[in-house]
Amino acid sequence: MEYSALNNPFNVKSDQLSSDGFDALSKVPQITIAFWIVKVLATTLGETGGDALSMTLKLGYAVSTLIFLAFFIVTLVMQVGSKHYHPVLYWAVVVATTTVGTTTSDYFDRTLGLGYVKSSAILFSLVLLVLVIWRYTTGAIAADHITTRKNEIFYWMTILVSNTLGTALGDFVADTSGIGFEKGALVFAVLIAIVAALHFFTDLPEAVLFWAAYVLTRPLGATLGDTLTKPHVQGGLNLGRFTSSFVMAVAMVLIIALSRLRHRVPKPEAAPA
Repeated sequence: MEYSALNNPFNVKSDQLSSDGFDALSKVPQITIAFWIVKVLATTLGETGGDALSMTLKLGYAVSTLIFLAFFIVTLVMQVGSKHYHPVLYWAVVVATTTVGTTTSDYFDRTLGLGYVKSSAILFSLVLLVLVIWRYTTGAIAADHITTRKNEIFYWMTILVSNTLGTALGDFVADTSGIGFEKGALVFAVLIAIVAALHFFTDLPEAVLFWAAYVLTRPLGATLGDTLTKPHVQGGLNLGRFTSSFVMAVAMVLIIALSRLRHRVPKPEAAPA
């Protein structure tokens, strides 16, 4: 079976590809529409889940951050220790980074009193710093082809910091600017659409566009999460944080399962001429 550049953008050798076209050596999923949908759901879950512990259960930002940090460390160790891509492990770490990012950002903004602008500037600088060090150390910034331990560590460091940045950006646009959560979600959706257009119509580096979209999906999820759970007077739907988190988790599981099932269904052989 031959694979097009779309299915095999990194020119992986055929003996390294599984029967469904995945890079068998890579420990991260292919970048597809399903990937981005699940990513937005994961970031929304991170927002509602983080707020559920820190606000609904009233554990506070510091305690909630420590709980989610422990969850992140456990899932990360399991993910790094695995030899292949496992959807459950991978997305568990993503959710962990979003929950840690939510409570950490809130701790910076509110408990330490840095505010959204200062914390966003600091976190944006950290994202750039991690990417620069990654590029200098390994020679390239990867996106959906992670096969070495060093690249994987940088990959998750970037995700952790970018998800924390996304929380601060989402709160800044929706709250400080005064446009509200619904319009804030629309702003980030438009920005993501612009990044997608740049992907299709320009020759900008794929890794740069990927990480730009990855950062922007976090505030999109944050504003969507706030839209679901905030009171009506604040422009939200006033849904329960635990209920919203459960719905997001179920939706993630269903999309991941359907995506995996679709790739495993054998394609019919073409009839001989």
